[in-house]
Amino acid sequence: MPEDDKSSAKEDRRLVRRALGGDRKAFEMIVRKYQRRLVQYVGRMVPDREQALDASQEVFLRAYTSLASYRPEFAFATWLYRIASNYVIDVWRKKKVTAVSIDRPLDDGEDGGRGLQLADEKASVVRALEMKELRRRIEASLGRLPEHLREVFVWRHVNGLSYEEMAQVKEIPVGTVKNRVFQAKEMLRRWLEE
Repeated sequence: MPEDDKSSAKEDRRLVRRALGGDRKAFEMIVRKYQRRLVQYVGRMVPDREQALDASQEVFLRAYTSLASYRPEFAFATWLYRIASNYVIDVWRKKKVTAVSIDRPLDDGEDGGRGLQLADEKASVVRALEMKELRRRIEASLGRLPEHLREVFVWRHVNGLSYEEMAQVKEIPVGTVKNRVFQAKEMLRRWLEE
C-alpha cells in the first residue's frame, strides 16, 4: 500500500474513533474528505442531480448511524462505497433509473460547470463536434449497460477504484469484478463501433 494510502487509512481510523467518541467535527471531516467522490459515484448511478445529492446525504447518514460496525482493518472508502452501492440498488429497485449524462456538472461550483468531459482545450470546430458526438454516443451506450456492469465501470473509470476495492464493496471475488469491467468495456466498444 503506498505511503499516502497508509496515512489516509490511519487518519480515517483516527477520525472514526473520534466520531464514535461523540466528536461531530471528526465525522464532518470524513464527509468533506469523501463527499466529492461519493457524489460522483452516486451522480453517475441515478439520473437526477437532486436525487443524487439526497442519496449522498442518505449514504452519509447511514454511515454515521452504522459507524460502530466499521472494521478498521478494511479501508473506510470501501465500507462507505458498500453502503452507497446498497443504497443505489434500493433506489433502482424502487424506480427504474435512466441514463445519466457524463457531461452533466456534478455540482454548481465544483468543476466550473464543465462536468466530466473529454477535454481538448484547443480543439478545432470539427474536433469539438466530433468530441460532442462521441460524448453523446458514450452517454447513450453507458445508459444501455445493465446496472451491475455500469456500476463497476463507473467505479473503475470515473472513481478510480481498484479491482480489490470493488470486490470488497460488492463482496464478490476479484475475478468476477474484472470480468464485469471487461464485459462492460466490450459492450461499450461494440456499441460505439456500430
